[in-house]
Amino acid sequence: MRHIADDLQSKAHYFNRQLVLCCSLIALSTFNYGFDNQAFATTQAMDAFTKQFGVYNGSTGKYGLPTSWLSLFNSLNYIGFAAGVLTGSWISGHYGRRMCMFVMSIYALATATIAVTSHSKEQIMAARILNYVYVGMELAVVPAFQSEIVPAPVRGLIVGTYQLSLIIGGLVINCICLGTAHLPDNRAWRIPIGLFYIVPTIIASLVWLIPESPRWLLSQGRVDEARANLLRLRSGAFSEDEMEAELRETQYQLEIEKEKGKFWEIFRPRNLKRTVLVVGINIFQQATGQQFASQYGTVYAKSLGTVNPFVFTAIVAVINTLATGVSLLINDKVGRRGPLLLSASIMCASLIAMGGLGTPAVLTTSLKIGIVSMLSLMACGFSIGLAPLTYVVATELPALRLRDATLRLGFFVNVLFNFLSNFSLPYLLYEPYANLGSKTGFVFGSIAALAVVFIFFCVPECKGKSLEQIDRMFLEKVPLRKFGTFDVSNLMPVGSKLEESRAAGLK
Repeated sequence: MRHIADDLQSKAHYFNRQLVLCCSLIALSTFNYGFDNQAFATTQAMDAFTKQFGVYNGSTGKYGLPTSWLSLFNSLNYIGFAAGVLTGSWISGHYGRRMCMFVMSIYALATATIAVTSHSKEQIMAARILNYVYVGMELAVVPAFQSEIVPAPVRGLIVGTYQLSLIIGGLVINCICLGTAHLPDNRAWRIPIGLFYIVPTIIASLVWLIPESPRWLLSQGRVDEARANLLRLRSGAFSEDEMEAELRETQYQLEIEKEKGKFWEIFRPRNLKRTVLVVGINIFQQATGQQFASQYGTVYAKSLGTVNPFVFTAIVAVINTLATGVSLLINDKVGRRGPLLLSASIMCASLIAMGGLGTPAVLTTSLKIGIVSMLSLMACGFSIGLAPLTYVVATELPALRLRDATLRLGFFVNVLFNFLSNFSLPYLLYEPYANLGSKTGFVFGSIAALAVVFIFFCVPECKGKSLEQIDRMFLEKVPLRKFGTFDVSNLMPVGSKLEESRAAGLK
């Protein structure tokens, strides 16, 4: 604890009041992702929700949600997510980070109204799909905005708050669901969904009070505004010379990257490696089965009949919050690779163990408790590394002029694999389809093993490096395994004749 406190104290001098307020407001936006993600995941297990949107079974005398509808309800929303990523990336790139956050917040107020007034399963389905357009826009702008306004030594901490805020939002909504689940009418699920109004209202009201990204302003040729905004974000924490040097380095790197962010340029040989890395880490974040806990954990725990599913979900949310918080506090010191490797390894081991516990024909109470425990451990492993650090790594690797285009593709692939996992899980879990139950852990555990291999051999260590330094290391073709130990002072000074000639030769 003392080391963590000392590390926090050392990081504090990088922040002034303006930067703290800016980062806090941007992070707050992600609360609504957590609200949506966990509100719909948890309310599915409520009797009132099942009665309103489910089908009556005459043989059992109970209402139930059909497997096919459940699959679509937890996967079709990612069509909206993908549309949001593309739309948000375009708005963010053309009109600025703040404009994107304002537009998506106004839009979210409309979708919240559709959700909270739903009376049919078609309306609640449409509400979730439309609301995920907002969530996708959020993914497109928040990590990019955060990574562009903070100094390199605290980039991992701040960009990772995207996941931390999501999890805290989920924790809040899970606690509320725990309190409303006993209500016999539609208030049980409408109260949690009604909270969707709060965060977008705050963001839409306050987003124009924070400075626009200086890096985005420079990319638009608005140098004076970029200088003024950087002064607001760094004043009191950095000297004028340091601020001017940061501005010059960013401006210089943008000038030597002449591709103007054209999407097809990300597939050119000089950029392909970086594109593959961004896409790869996004694939493994979603293809390793985190949806088992985040989307289907409550419903699956209810089907096992061992623990109160709402208590289980709240406990998992607390564990995830603590795990993510610790990861964010240490990753700028220990790096990205270590927590990512640990995360994928824990997920692999817990998923395989969960699959093994589910192999007996008859599951005893002890085996069911073991399965739920492994599900919790898997969620904890995800929160240690892959959950928060995927966004950190993804925002560090693209070429500066191709950030929006590369992240657009990476996050689109993230959404695609999230959709595929959510769509397939009910068919893997339940009869009359594959009916694997917890043996589904073997499927996702195998993918987690591949994630360990990918992270070990492919993901570079970028802690402590500025985005400009990372960009130049790629231009210099520094081996990926040497990024963490590479002395950036070996690179040519910004603006040197030799580097200018090298840059010209790379075009």
